[in-house]
Amino acid sequence: MSAQGAPHRSVRPDLKPLTLAVATALPLLFVPMHGHAQSPTPTQADEATGTGPVKSLGVVEIRASQPTSLPVQIPASVEGVDAGTIARTINATDSEDALKYLPSLLVRKRYIGDYNHAILSSRASGTGNSARSAVYGDGVLLSNFLGNGVGGLSFPPRWGLVTPEEIERVDVMYGPYSAAYPGNSVGAVVDYTTRMPTRFEAHAQVGWTHQPFKLYNTNTSYDTWQASAALGNQVGDAQWYLNVNRTDSEGQPLTFATRLVSSGTAGSAGTPVTGAVLDRDNQNRPWQIIGTGTQYHTVQDHLKFKLAYRLTPTLRAAYTFGLWQNTAEGYPASYLRDASGNTVSSGVVNIDGRSYGALTGGDFALTREKLTHTMHGLSLKSRTLGEFDWEAAASLYDYGRDQKRQNAASNTLATAHSGGAGTIADGAGTGWDNLALKGIWRPQGVGGAHIVEGGVQQERYQLSYKTANVTGNWLSDGAGAQTSDVGGETRLRSLWAQDVWSLAPDWKTVLGLRGERWQADQGRTLFLNGSSTDHAARQETHWSPKAALSWQAASDTVLKAAVGRALRMPTVAELYGATASTNAQFINDANLRPERSVTGELSLEQQLDDGSLRLTWFHESTRDAIYSQTLFDSAANRNISRVQNVGRVATQGVESVWYGQGIALRGLDLQASVTYADSLIKENAGFVSTAGDTLGKHQPNVARWRVTALASYRWNADWTSTLAVRHSGQQFRTLNNADVNGQTYQGVSPFTVADLRVRWQIDRELSAAFGIDNLMNQTYWNFHPYPQRSTSVQLKYDLR
Repeated sequence: MSAQGAPHRSVRPDLKPLTLAVATALPLLFVPMHGHAQSPTPTQADEATGTGPVKSLGVVEIRASQPTSLPVQIPASVEGVDAGTIARTINATDSEDALKYLPSLLVRKRYIGDYNHAILSSRASGTGNSARSAVYGDGVLLSNFLGNGVGGLSFPPRWGLVTPEEIERVDVMYGPYSAAYPGNSVGAVVDYTTRMPTRFEAHAQVGWTHQPFKLYNTNTSYDTWQASAALGNQVGDAQWYLNVNRTDSEGQPLTFATRLVSSGTAGSAGTPVTGAVLDRDNQNRPWQIIGTGTQYHTVQDHLKFKLAYRLTPTLRAAYTFGLWQNTAEGYPASYLRDASGNTVSSGVVNIDGRSYGALTGGDFALTREKLTHTMHGLSLKSRTLGEFDWEAAASLYDYGRDQKRQNAASNTLATAHSGGAGTIADGAGTGWDNLALKGIWRPQGVGGAHIVEGGVQQERYQLSYKTANVTGNWLSDGAGAQTSDVGGETRLRSLWAQDVWSLAPDWKTVLGLRGERWQADQGRTLFLNGSSTDHAARQETHWSPKAALSWQAASDTVLKAAVGRALRMPTVAELYGATASTNAQFINDANLRPERSVTGELSLEQQLDDGSLRLTWFHESTRDAIYSQTLFDSAANRNISRVQNVGRVATQGVESVWYGQGIALRGLDLQASVTYADSLIKENAGFVSTAGDTLGKHQPNVARWRVTALASYRWNADWTSTLAVRHSGQQFRTLNNADVNGQTYQGVSPFTVADLRVRWQIDRELSAAFGIDNLMNQTYWNFHPYPQRSTSVQLKYDLR
């Protein structure tokens, strides 16, 4: 669809843009960069520690001495960055920032410490599909597969359980090509490996970020302070590491109170007000922006403790404890003023001779949140590098406290600051746990014809979410009458095996199979109005084959192909977690079918004199994709908007990636990536407004074009400067692509933003960094506005 919203003329794939994507990127062949996850040989440090990805015959081999979710042999495209690259080139205030310049990835981070909307998107999965990617930290699951996306409940990865300063490296595997992962790997698998010291070390860091923000009638500045400290040591066979972090963040306004001009009535009724801003909504309809809805002030504390002990020369035990707590306050503000200059936030108002429905606490909602989450990870790992090794790992993530308070719609902004009616939502008792047993068999020893991996896994997700009224003081009183209780449990038991087989000196294949038994039970959707349902238990069994083939066509050239089937099972919230019993933002469906995807890629990997090149064509066909849409309910004789299956979504595209070092100038590193994706809805019985209005339209939140480019220059041993550019092309938020205006609240806009970073190594232990994100101060949107120009300063001490 064009930028003006012209209809798509054909549902057939348009191959011209695919050719254009390659042709456009070809000039970048001469501007690659080092630090690539797929370096052809390990560094000496990697050989000594057993860490770091290694590319051989197009199959990435992971040799990690620390806990990691990645299998030993990965048959797919892999990218990554290490701690040194992050420190030199990225203004990293949260762990997800480490992914900022990796190909095809975008995290919908709206402000520093964004805990409820920062969702990862990948080649063929948008920022509303958090359940289509898997994020791990030291092998512990951080992705929140209790639900998918955002809405009444939000399910981004728990990024706060990893801080930027503790990251040793992060690797990303694109696609569901390893049998070691569930169907949630269909988009990407992200694995953070954090520090484990080999001698005593101490770290401390302080940072400040300043964002002047001007939009509609908001014109002010927001500041964020961060501080962290870490200690670690190795004593004999024991290693320990302790990291603490505090973030005190003020974000820009994220939501806005609005009134469509067409909803107003001409006349003199209501209080005459000024201050409203006339704009157009995402469908280009005139509307009035009458104030801000949510501006967060959040204070977050992070504590991570890791202990590892070598029980024998070949057996290692490790334990990880993580604590994350968050106190967040959401503030609204009315733009409206009466004739005396007083703020107006309630009652019927009159704007430019038209009266509009009464303003309520729903327009200007105050919120208070208190969350305390913990995670535990325990592993026991054999590493003999002989004929057989094994690993056992268990993890637990627990919502110890998860409470959100909000003033009621009947409680206006003028009175809500001091109390009045409201609601409490409580997610305590929610969480997930995982258990995995894994073996690696090398029947002919290291370097033999086969390396066989296999294992069994269990993943269990439990949702419990209760809401209740507060009739007295919503800020402090306990819960009153319960209004809803939704929850349930899903369980996934898996058996998998994968064989890396060297067919011939220049050929290698990876064959895998994953079997899964999925169960859903204890589902309940109960509401005060008498709408209550106890859902029947479900059970399904599925098999997902995987295959990859690589050919070392020349000493510096690898060709490879991969294909994999993945089933993304419905989450607990999609099955049971409604936010209302009638048409609302999110209504569950206990009979959802799993998403069934077949994904493939063809890649050329070329080592250059000063870098590397990768060209990848990818394709994905997904049946029964899960989205919220409308369908006619014959039993109720009306349209129902709810979570439903979309018949088929097809995506194909090209990803081009270059890395190089010192090509144009000694000390200059450059990297670039270009991704083109054509993602269309091919079949769908549901609709948004009218039957058939989604057919041939673009999948929501999947941009046609994504581009990253980064130049980093080492002036000398102490000074480094980096300039980076991120571009995302046109995309839509709705299934029928009716949101043709992306440059507004609730729109999704194209953007091109530049980031700057300068780092100074003051002495052996002390360093400082100065950065600017969104250098040109572009205003851009993904439903909410992204940050405007943000300046950051960091001071760091490292004793090693």
